Formats: sequence, C-alpha cells, structure tokens
Amino acid sequence: MNRVLQIYREYPHDFWMMIVVNFVDRLGGSLLFPFFALYITKKFNVGMTEVGVLFAIFFISSFIGAFPGGALTDRFGRKGIIIFSLIASSFSTLMMGFVNEFQVFLTVAFISGIFTDVGGPAYEAVFMDMLPEEKRASGFGIRRVAFNLAIVIGPVIGGFIAARSYLALFIIDAIVSGIVAVMVFLLIPETKPVATEGKEQETTAQTFKGYLRVLRDGKFMAFTLVCLLTWLVYMNMNTTLGVYLRDQHGIPESGYGSLISINAAMVVLFQFPITHRIEKNPPMLMMALGAFFIASGLTLYGFVETFWFFAVAIAILTIGEMVTIPIANAVVANFAPEEMRGRYNFIYGNSWGISFAVGPYLAGMIMDNYDPNWLWYACGIVGMVAVLGFIALHWTTQTTPIALSQE
Repeated sequence: MNRVLQIYREYPHDFWMMIVVNFVDRLGGSLLFPFFALYITKKFNVGMTEVGVLFAIFFISSFIGAFPGGALTDRFGRKGIIIFSLIASSFSTLMMGFVNEFQVFLTVAFISGIFTDVGGPAYEAVFMDMLPEEKRASGFGIRRVAFNLAIVIGPVIGGFIAARSYLALFIIDAIVSGIVAVMVFLLIPETKPVATEGKEQETTAQTFKGYLRVLRDGKFMAFTLVCLLTWLVYMNMNTTLGVYLRDQHGIPESGYGSLISINAAMVVLFQFPITHRIEKNPPMLMMALGAFFIASGLTLYGFVETFWFFAVAIAILTIGEMVTIPIANAVVANFAPEEMRGRYNFIYGNSWGISFAVGPYLAGMIMDNYDPNWLWYACGIVGMVAVLGFIALHWTTQTTPIALSQE
C-alpha cells in the first residue's frame, strides 16, 4: 500500500483523472471491439476478406478524421475536440447496431470512423502535456494498466452479452461514450501549452502546413515505419485470431474472450514493473526485444492445437506488447515539440491505422484462400524484419534512452 501511495504522489492529480476517464472509455470499447470480426462474419455471412475491406474503410475514415483532429488539437486545444469526438461517435456506433445490410454497414462504419478518430491525437497530446519527460514511459505504462484492467472485465462481459445479443453491445458502447464525454467536461482541464509571450500564433493554414515539417523529420518517420511493421503483426490478436480459433479449432467466443482477458490481466499485473525496469535502457533495443516476443507469440499459433498452448502464445505476445507500446509512446513524445504534439501523434497514429487497414485484408486473403496457418508464419517473418529495423535504428541514432529529440 505504501508503494501504491508513493506511485500516486509521483504523478499530477489531473493525470489520474485522465486515467479514470480512459478506463471508462476503454471499458465500453472492450465490450464490443474484440468481437467485431466475429459479429460481422456471423451477422452478414461474409468471409475474412470482407472483414479486411471493412477495416481498410475504418483506416480511410480514421485518416480523414484524425488529419484535421491533429492540426485542430494544436491550434485550438484538446478538450473540445475530445468531447465532440465522443458525442459524435456515440450516435454513429448506435446506428451500426441497427443496420442489417453489409453495404449500409460499411457506410455507417465509415462515418463512425471519422468521428471516433477526430479525438485520437488530442487524447495522446493530453498525456504528453501532463507528464514530464522523465515520467512519460512509466506514465504511459500506468495508462496501459488502466486500459487493460478494463479489458480484463470487458471481453468477459462482452462475450456473455454477445452470446445473447450483439445489438446490446452497440447500445452499451454508445451510452458509455456519452458518459465519458460528460466526465471529460467536468474532470479534465484544457492542457494546451500557453504560447510564449510575443510569439506570433499560427494561422489555421500554417497549422495544417506543419504536417510537412513532421514528414521531413527523417528519424521520426523511420521509427514510425518500423512501428507499422510491428503493429501489422500485433493487430492479428484483436482482428483475425478470434475467427481463426473459431473456424479452425472450434474455440467459441467465450474462449477467445478468455484469451484476451489473459492478455489484459498480465498487463495489469506486470506492465508498470516491466516499464519501470526497462525505461533506462536504449529505447530502440527495447523495441526490438518487444517486437521479437510479439512475432514469436503469434507464430506459435501456426504450430499448436490446444487451448493451453494458445494461452502460452498469448502470454508470449503480451510480454512483447508490454515492452513496446509504452516505450513507443514515450519516444514519440520526445520527438514532438510541444506545439506540434497533435500533428506528430497523427502521423505516428497512422502506423496503427495502416496496420489495421492492410493487415486484416491480407490476413483474410491468406485465411480464405490458403492454409490458415500460413498467416502465423507470415507474422513471424514480418515481425523479424521489424526487429532488424529497430536494431538498425539503434545503431544509426546512438542516442541516450528515451531522448531521441535531444540530438
């Protein structure tokens, strides 16, 4: 208890309020998202290729939403953008639950993706604003603990509800988004840094033009590209794995939900100690180590056939996840000047968006047309390319830990 109180005092009060907000938001999403591919294939009687098309549409809509979201976050502030995103996505998510035709569902999903991701860069910028540089890796680790504490609870409840009514999942997720919007309004202050006195404020056009400055940051763009390869492998846990286990090994929704809960429980128990232990090591080598574990865990699914080995594979993957994600967020924070955090987060966020757009489609092509086990072999190959990429970045940057922007 003394250790817990000590950790609590090390971070600002507003940071903990944001952790609570994110926990509630994640809880609502974790009821629905892990079962999204299962819902689509069952509801509309389509294959994983069509699911891949849907995730590609989500990426396009995410890009359309997050592009202005990142710039407007830097121009006008964080809080209003987040509230707008939550309210708009609440209504669009509710609409998805009532659609009965796949083509119409694609249209509604496109609209929903725009609204949901407008607030993405603002969410990340708030945490970067609140945390000093030396606390960022651990702070992002704490956020992941809260996220995954929600996932420990969410998929179990979601699997129980999904077995009876998928519509209820959409309704509950929409209600939770509305509740979170109220919490942000009441609990979270505006964190946009105050402009230096005498410094001329950017126009809106100059703010959008600032994206070119991000794209010219060669080391940051190389880091983002290698992260994309890592997330391209990692995304299979939340998109194709559930369908694969159901169709190839007869694992029901509840069994897949249990695996996701194992993943989340490990993060809750071990994320902060792991991040605290590794944060002083060279960040690119830590990213390489994490990418190795992610690739190894997913590759194992191509070789095993029992639930307990599936659980071992998810545990190995989770170790890699706990190493890579907080370190990656801290590296991005240190790359980004404080007046450009929204735009840097938008560009980095596309490493996730592209992986979720391209990955499910490619995975669907393999699962629908070839031996599904080849999906997991491909994960191993791509993952090892990412490992080599992070090692190359380590040797080319030669920076101090979590301080790439200091060069």
